[in-house]
Amino acid sequence: MKKLILLFIFTGCFLNTFSQTVSNKWRAQIIRADGRHVVFNIDEYKAGQQLEWVIKNAEERLSIKDFRFTMDSLIVSMPFFGAELFLKKTKLGYAGQWKKAGSKGDVLMPIEINKAPYRYRYPASTKKINLSGRWRAYFVNAEGKQSDAIAELKQTGNALTGSILTTTGDYRFLEGVANGDSLVMSTFDGTHAFYFSAKISKDGALVDGIFASGVTSIETWSATRDANIELDETDVLMRVKEPAQQLNFRFPDLDGKMISIGDERFKGKVVVVQIMGSWCPNCMDETAFLSKYYNENKSLGFEVIGLAYEYSTDFEKGRTSLMRFKNKFNVQYPMLITGVTSNDPLRTEKTLPQMTPIKAFPSMIIVGKDGQVKKTHAGYSGPATGVHHEKFKHEFDELIRMLVK
Repeated sequence: MKKLILLFIFTGCFLNTFSQTVSNKWRAQIIRADGRHVVFNIDEYKAGQQLEWVIKNAEERLSIKDFRFTMDSLIVSMPFFGAELFLKKTKLGYAGQWKKAGSKGDVLMPIEINKAPYRYRYPASTKKINLSGRWRAYFVNAEGKQSDAIAELKQTGNALTGSILTTTGDYRFLEGVANGDSLVMSTFDGTHAFYFSAKISKDGALVDGIFASGVTSIETWSATRDANIELDETDVLMRVKEPAQQLNFRFPDLDGKMISIGDERFKGKVVVVQIMGSWCPNCMDETAFLSKYYNENKSLGFEVIGLAYEYSTDFEKGRTSLMRFKNKFNVQYPMLITGVTSNDPLRTEKTLPQMTPIKAFPSMIIVGKDGQVKKTHAGYSGPATGVHHEKFKHEFDELIRMLVK
């Protein structure tokens, strides 16, 4: 009986965020061997026997209500990405492991969760500098390959928030501090654990930057102010191989029904083909936008088809993960399971042979009423990117309205 009572206490229900005040404030760390720990904050709410954790990264709030208590452990299931926290109670809070699905199998990393109201604490500094604004950033990976990015930062006091955009997406909601001659930011969304640090040079540039992600990945970065920088997506865009070629695909939807772009439903209409996966946070952001836009504007005479490339070829596994997207964002357009993994080197040839290779998740193919490809887009600038997100939404709306006419 005691175990049943405990199980009920820790079992979450998918309800609206509780109106009660925060009962605990937690400071969580994904532990890396090199000491570059990924920090994030959790607000805990309790309403009777119901429990909710809200992961906080800048303006983002990720609600968790799925908890299981087994013996002396607490198992926390993230709402997306097939991620879980396996925790045991400690004197200060919890400790255990974060498990997430990866393209090569499950990834495990240590995690500690302790009571604390702050994210990062730095000693006070007399040096005053404000990093707010747009920055031209340069990243160099372990193989020495350089890539360009845009950093959008906002500093209030020594609190620092923002995001970093690349040609294939953004690093979502970053939060940290800038103090004197250095900065540190981090984010955790269930599948991504990112850490950024940098020094602030005398001339105001960001130098000696470190970008740490996952278990061991390290890149270096630097940045200089540039209010006019734009990214060139040319190298990551998909293209139709022959201008007159039309897409021709047929895959099962989440109910197992075969759907083709040649079906009567799509003939003579503008069709947005979304290249995505349930493992991809930028795909989650894009799905939230596309679903809302489609539900509000489908009367214009256009359609959306999601093509999912999962970590596994198992239909049921993919269906389970994609159903979370469908239910969370009220997706009313068909989401099709390609049965081809996201890391398959022949993923494009097996699914969209009319197109050049898929180089970014998400990607988008926009087909006109005549069945021909009118535009492609790589990556997604999510809500963390501010003006870039608003620009994308405006341009997307203009394009759809122009094509349906």
